[in-house]
Amino acid sequence: MELSDIDNIELQYLQFGDYLEIKDVMVSAYSNMPGAYWGEEHISALLKKFPEGQVVIKVNGQIAGCALSIIVDYDKYDENHTYREITSNYTFNSHTSDGDVLYGIDVFIKPEFRGFRLGRRLYDYRKELCEKLNLKGIAFGGRIPNYHKYSNEISPKEYIEKVRRKEIHDPVLNFQISNDFHPARIMKGYLEGDAASKEFAVLLEWDNIYYEKPAKKAATKKKVVRLGLIQWQMRPYRDIESLLQQAEYFIDAVSGYRSDFALFPEFFNAPLMAQNNHLGEAEAIRELAKHTSEIVQKFSDFSISYNINIVAGSMPEIIDGKLYNVGYLCKRNGTVERYEKLHVTPDEAKVWGMQGGNELKVFDTDCGKIGILICYDSEFPELSRLLADEGMDILFVPFLTDTQNGYSRVRNCAQARAIENECYVAIAGSVGNLPNVHNMDIQFAQSMVFTPCDFAFPTNGIKAEATPNTEMILIADLDIDLLRELHRFGSVRNLKDRRKDLFVLKKK
Repeated sequence: MELSDIDNIELQYLQFGDYLEIKDVMVSAYSNMPGAYWGEEHISALLKKFPEGQVVIKVNGQIAGCALSIIVDYDKYDENHTYREITSNYTFNSHTSDGDVLYGIDVFIKPEFRGFRLGRRLYDYRKELCEKLNLKGIAFGGRIPNYHKYSNEISPKEYIEKVRRKEIHDPVLNFQISNDFHPARIMKGYLEGDAASKEFAVLLEWDNIYYEKPAKKAATKKKVVRLGLIQWQMRPYRDIESLLQQAEYFIDAVSGYRSDFALFPEFFNAPLMAQNNHLGEAEAIRELAKHTSEIVQKFSDFSISYNINIVAGSMPEIIDGKLYNVGYLCKRNGTVERYEKLHVTPDEAKVWGMQGGNELKVFDTDCGKIGILICYDSEFPELSRLLADEGMDILFVPFLTDTQNGYSRVRNCAQARAIENECYVAIAGSVGNLPNVHNMDIQFAQSMVFTPCDFAFPTNGIKAEATPNTEMILIADLDIDLLRELHRFGSVRNLKDRRKDLFVLKKK
């Protein structure tokens, strides 16, 4: 048959009345394996147990191919199982609606219809069914029908590697790999009588990136996360109450838009240092550190009352006589977690005597895993890569920059972090001037939200951007599922394609 002869292609559920036609397709598809076709009792059992899993593809009304599958409790079967075991001696009693993996029993295409990519349509249906039923993935034993030609020379493992490198053509394995299935292991004695494969098979798996483990608590997992970035105006405040009043105003505003996170800039409380401008810079910032615990407590109260997670920028903190630049994640469930600036700038060390922190971690939230790097830390790519390896989806960067040069370093590095770690990055800074605070005179900022650069995201990798040097809020919605798709099916896969055989990055 030629492409020009095709008038209609249709995917349909298999009906028992199709059996004789299906048998004819099987006999022609497995012409090198005489008698390798399912009996009426097998098709009947599959249709009774799992009708959704049995589909045919018709071309011009004629059955051209078929896919058969069941659902199994995957943990009950050994990784080196046989075809007979997984099908419960061909009765399919292994099928259970409470299972977690869609197991492929068979896929076959009539020879005259091969080359039209009909098999891909059948596999796409299986993937959609797997997602619809919220199963962990798809698995099956893939034959390697050309292995008998090389079995005296190379092992099955070597054979698979040569197929991957395109040195050997294997029609079945090539097809499965091109459809995003990955070899998990080699199974010996899988299918009795499969002489072409020497009874070897490759356990092939496809992971459902949308799978959600059944919740034990009454909670929902956010798939779209809304951020509220606060581009904070540096202005004089009479006292801490005035500063907190302004902070609450912005928290109320972003909460009113149902944001899941509010992000404040680095050292947003710096205006309070004006009260101690008669002191040296190092003394003044240590006086500012005395307000930190009160601000954190108030922000925690705000996170609960406004039902929003607050990334509280950063503040100075003194521990055992040493000055650190720290921040607090105030979650709406009432818990509070601390993060530190690990790399201090030469100016921070020279003028304030500030020390770098030591703890780097990912935070679990009701919107998934997040990371937080304060300003200069975003310019060290190793930090965000370590966080990405721990499952970070969103990186928050509170920053404070006085010049456009400094801002450009943070902005450009933050965007690079989004691309190389396949995550979202949100940066928020302060604007305006503080003429009465030494070492904090001027500010420059443009808060932004960056994305990876691929088809599902903005072409320039910018989800949202604030007006430069203007006090305002910036709201942006982030689709977490798009990151899952990117990790598996992106045009490039920066995380997955790393040459870990050449280099390794790990915490000390």
